[in-house]
Amino acid sequence: MTRLDPVTDSRSLDERKQLLRISLVFVFSAPFVQNGALYFCLKEGDPLTEHDLMREAINEAKKGLGYVDPNPLVGAVIVKNGCIISRGYHQRYGEFHAERNAILNSPEDVSGAEIYVTLEPCCHSGKTPPCTDIIIQSGIKKVYMGSDDPNPLVAGKGAEILRKNGIEVVTGVLKDECDRLNPVFFHYILNKTPYVVLKYAMTADGKTAAYTGRSKWISNESSRLDVQKLRLWCTGIMTGVETVIKDDPKLTCRLENGRDPVRIICDSNLRIPEDSYIVKTAKSIRTIIACTEKADKKRADMLSSYGAEIVFTPEKDGRTDLVFLMKKLGEMKINSILLEGGSELSFSALKNGIVNRVISYISPKLLGGREAFTPLGGKGFDDPENCPKLSRPYITLIENDIKAEWEVL
Repeated sequence: MTRLDPVTDSRSLDERKQLLRISLVFVFSAPFVQNGALYFCLKEGDPLTEHDLMREAINEAKKGLGYVDPNPLVGAVIVKNGCIISRGYHQRYGEFHAERNAILNSPEDVSGAEIYVTLEPCCHSGKTPPCTDIIIQSGIKKVYMGSDDPNPLVAGKGAEILRKNGIEVVTGVLKDECDRLNPVFFHYILNKTPYVVLKYAMTADGKTAAYTGRSKWISNESSRLDVQKLRLWCTGIMTGVETVIKDDPKLTCRLENGRDPVRIICDSNLRIPEDSYIVKTAKSIRTIIACTEKADKKRADMLSSYGAEIVFTPEKDGRTDLVFLMKKLGEMKINSILLEGGSELSFSALKNGIVNRVISYISPKLLGGREAFTPLGGKGFDDPENCPKLSRPYITLIENDIKAEWEVL
C-alpha cells in the first residue's frame, strides 16, 4: 500500500495530482490507523491522511484571495465514511464563512461526519452567525482545526464550545501551513498596524537595475504575474515619490477581476507631479499621499481636489515618519502593504522596523557594476550584528527564477 504524501512520494507531481483527483471522485474504504497516522483509502488502495485532507481545505481557502479582506482566508472540507462529500470557503467579506458554506453545500446529510477547517470556527455574531452554531446543529461529530484564531472574540472559545457540545476537536493539523494563509489577519488583529511586505526583483549578483538605470526586465513574466497576486493579496501598495517621478507607475492590479490596492505615496514635500497617472486617477482608485507637517498646505489642498487623501506626519530625518504613518494607516483600516519603493524607501522602512516580510525574486542573470542599483540604499547598517535578521527562507521556483520569502525576526 502506498501513502499519498506530497513530500516523500517519489511519483511525479502530475501522477500524484491525478491520484488525488481520483481519490475525490471514487468511494473510499473505511478509515483506519497505521503507524499512528489516519488513512482514508481508496478501494484501489491509495490512502489519504488527515494532512492531505487539510491541504484540500487549504486549497479551498486560497480561492478567497483578494475578496475576503479584512477577514481571514478559510477553507473547509467535510468527510463522511471516508469520502469527501462537501467543501467550501469564505468567498467574500460579509458573506458566509467556510464551514457554513461547506455544510450548506453538502448534497447529503452531514450528521456523524468530520470537518477539516483551516482556522478555528468563530463563535460570535458579526455580519454572519457563529460557525460553531451550525456545526453543532448539523450533527458533525469531529472537527480538525489548523490555525488558532488570535481574535479575542474567539481565541480558543470556538474549540471550547464545540467540546462542551460533545464534538471532538483536534487542533494544530498542518498548523504552520494554515498559519501561512493569514499572516496579515494575525498581525493586524494583534497590532492594529499594517503587515508590510518588502518586495524586489534582483539578479543573481544582487542588482535591481543596471548602471544605466534599466531594469526591464530582470525577473521573468511568470514572476511578474506572481507580483500581481501580491497586489491582489495586500490592501495597499506603497512607493516613494522618486519612483512616481521617474516611472509614472499605475500601481494597480492587472489580474482579471482583480481589486486594485490602495496606493500610498511617501512624498515628504508633495513633489508628486499633477499630471502623473497616480494623481489623475486618484478619484477612481483610492490614493493616499503621506507628507511631513512642513509640506505646503495649498499644494495639499490642490492634490485633495484631485481625490487624493493627504496624511501629515511628523518629520523624521527630514522625511515622513514611517512608524507614525503605519499607526495612521492602521486607523484607516489598511491592514497590509506591499512595499514596492526604491532603495532609499526600502532601507528606511527596514531601519524603522516596519517591515514584516521580505520577498525577493532572484533572476539567473549577472549585471555587475559599481554603479548598478541594489535593493537597499541609504547609509546602510554599520555592523552585521546590528542589522535586521531574517527567518529561514521559504523557497519557490518560478520557472528559472527563485522566489525567496523571509519573515523579519
